[in-house]
Amino acid sequence: MSILNLPLLIQDVAATKADIEGIIGDMGMLWMLISGILVFLMQAGFTLVESGMTRAKNVVNIAMKNVLDIAVGSIVFWFMGYSLMYGSTNGWIGWSGFMYNQGPADLFFQTVFCATTATIVSGAIAGRTKYTTYILFSLVMTAVIYPISGGWQWNGDGWLAQMGFIDFAGSSIVHAVGGWAALVGAALVGPRIGKYINGQAVTIPGHNKLLATLGVFILWFGWFGFNGGSQLAWGGDDAVGGSMVVLVTNLAASAGAVGALFLSWFKYKKPNLDMTLNGALAGLVSITAGCGNMTEGGAIIAGFVGGLIVVFSMEFIEQKLKIDDAVGAASVHGVCGAWGTLVIGLWGVDGDTAIGLFNGGGSAQFVTQLIGTVSYAVWALVTAFIFFFILKKTLGLRVTEKEEVEGLDLSEHGTLAYPGKRQREIEE
Repeated sequence: MSILNLPLLIQDVAATKADIEGIIGDMGMLWMLISGILVFLMQAGFTLVESGMTRAKNVVNIAMKNVLDIAVGSIVFWFMGYSLMYGSTNGWIGWSGFMYNQGPADLFFQTVFCATTATIVSGAIAGRTKYTTYILFSLVMTAVIYPISGGWQWNGDGWLAQMGFIDFAGSSIVHAVGGWAALVGAALVGPRIGKYINGQAVTIPGHNKLLATLGVFILWFGWFGFNGGSQLAWGGDDAVGGSMVVLVTNLAASAGAVGALFLSWFKYKKPNLDMTLNGALAGLVSITAGCGNMTEGGAIIAGFVGGLIVVFSMEFIEQKLKIDDAVGAASVHGVCGAWGTLVIGLWGVDGDTAIGLFNGGGSAQFVTQLIGTVSYAVWALVTAFIFFFILKKTLGLRVTEKEEVEGLDLSEHGTLAYPGKRQREIEE
C-alpha cells in the first residue's frame, strides 16, 4: 500500500469508528425505548393484580385509578416533575423550569417509573376510598413526592448520589416510596367493612385468582425492562450489562416465589397462591436496587429472603398493626424495597470488587445504604401522612358505608365490571 494513501485510510478508520459509535448510541436509545414500553405494560399488570386480589364490585374503580395514574401522571411529570428530579439541584431539590427534559427517550422512560410509584398506593386502599381524593393524592405523588426524592440519587448532583448510595432501578426510590405511602394511606382511610371482627383479621378473598396470576406474570415480564433499561444503555454482557441485569432479575423473582411458596405451605399446611404471587413480586423488588451490583448467587439469596420477608410482613401489618392493606402493597414494595436497598451493603459487588459487609467489602457501603433507606422511608411516610391527613380533614378519604357495601363501581362510576350478572357480594 502506498504511503500516499495513508491519510485516506486514516479518514476511513475514523469514519468507521464514528459509524460504530453512532450505531451503539442508536442501539442504546432503542433499548431504553423498548424498556420504557415494557414498564408501561406493567400498568396493565398492576390493574390485574389489584382487581383480581380484591372484590368484583370494585374492579372498575381500580381500573379507573390505574388509567388515571399513567394518564395524569404523564402530563404532570412532563410539566414539572421531571424538572424537580433532574433539573439543576442544590442536592435536595432540582429545578430547571417547567417542561424541562433532557430528551424524549429519557423523559418517557422516567415517566413510566413515576406512574408505577403512584399505582402502588392504589391497591392498598382499594374498596373504600373516594376517587376524587385519590386523584389529588396521585397528582401530589407524581408532581412532588416522587420527583424530589428521586433526584437525591438519580440526579448525579443529588446528596445521596454524592455519598455513593446505590439504587440501580429503584427499590427505595420507586417501590419503597410507593409502599410506605400506601401504608400511610391504608392506615388513615381505615379497614374495609368486615375486615376485623372482635379485633381479629378476617380474610376478604379476591374475586379472581387467575387475573391476579396473569397480572404478576405481566409485571414479571415488564420488570425486565424496569431493571434492564435502568442503565439507560445496553451495556453488553459484563457485570452491569443489560443481559446480566435481566438474568439476576429473573433469578431473584423465581427465588422469591419459591421462598414464599414453601414458607406459606409450612405455615398454612397448603401451598398458598396469594403468598406465592406476592413472593415473586417481593423477589423482583428485592433485586431492583442491586441488579447492577449482584452476582447470580447473591440475587437468588436476596430474592429468597424477600419471599420470606413478605409473608411475615403481611401478617404483621394485618394482624398486629391492624392496617388493612388490600393487596399487600406495603409489604411487597415498602418492606421488601427497604430490604432490596440494604442487601447491597451486605453482599453487593462493584464489578469484581466486593462492597458488602458479609463478602469482605467492609461496612462503609452498608452504612450508606442504611442512610438512604431510612431517608426514603421517612420522606415517604411524612409527606404521605401530611397530604393524606389534609385530604381526610377537608374532602374526606372514605366513601359512605352504603357506597362501600354497594361497591365503588356503582357508587363512584355508575357501572359494573361484569354487567351480565350482579355480583353476589353486592346483593349481600
